[in-house]
Amino acid sequence: MDITTITNVIKDVTMGGERPFFGIKDTRLDHVTVTEGESGVKCCERIVADGCRFIGKYPLWHVDGSVITNCHFEVGARSAIWYSNDMRMTDTVIDAPKFFREMRGLDIERVKLNDADETFWKVRGLRVRDVTLHDGTYPFMFCEDVDVDGLTSDSKYVFQYVRNAVIRNAHIVTKDAFWETENVTIYDSHLDGEYLGWHSKNLRLVRCHIAGEQPLCYIDGLTLEDCTFDAASDRAFEDSSDINASIRGTITEIKNPISGIIEADGVGRITIDEHIKQPATCQIVVAA
Repeated sequence: MDITTITNVIKDVTMGGERPFFGIKDTRLDHVTVTEGESGVKCCERIVADGCRFIGKYPLWHVDGSVITNCHFEVGARSAIWYSNDMRMTDTVIDAPKFFREMRGLDIERVKLNDADETFWKVRGLRVRDVTLHDGTYPFMFCEDVDVDGLTSDSKYVFQYVRNAVIRNAHIVTKDAFWETENVTIYDSHLDGEYLGWHSKNLRLVRCHIAGEQPLCYIDGLTLEDCTFDAASDRAFEDSSDINASIRGTITEIKNPISGIIEADGVGRITIDEHIKQPATCQIVVAA
């Protein structure tokens, strides 16, 4: 959005109640405070918000074309940005949960979310740069066409049911991450959490470190390139098929992989038992 064409300015005001800025277009909100109430900025187009504070709930719904910079969404501003397309947000702090839902075209950079509970649901076309997520559950549910570079997160159950994503330089401490994803590639990241990647299709990890028990099971199409594993990562690859894995260092346990090839510098133990599924043709190659 070309913000240089916006000439209408609302500056240094405090407004509250029900829909104080309903339906505005081509407008800059400059150090505006939206206090208690509902739906402060609703059904709007081409909005710039700079240095603003949002206190009441549902502050930006049905807003198409927006730039948000240096703003603060306080705890009461829950469920803040839904059904809003083509948004860019930078240098902003969010203290409220349930942000960013049912959107197309969201670009966020240098944003800190202090309560990431149920945030980023059903967002298509999501670009994330240098973002921090804290606390909460299930961020990034059902997102599609995701591009991440620089993410720190301790939220639980991240990236469930995600389609078509590339993630770089992430540090994720979680539980049950990347379940039932499809066409996801992760580069140069630290992934710490139980049951990583279960029931996914076409999952690729490149130069990643994997921590947590029972990772990478029930996957159809799994690629690992120069990845390392924490000592707690046992029972890996169970019921996974079409594996092409290159592991640096030692992996504690490989259990019942179905097909493909796993190459590792060392393996603590290999468990193949009566529960392995056919065709049971996976090759395990140990360098030492």
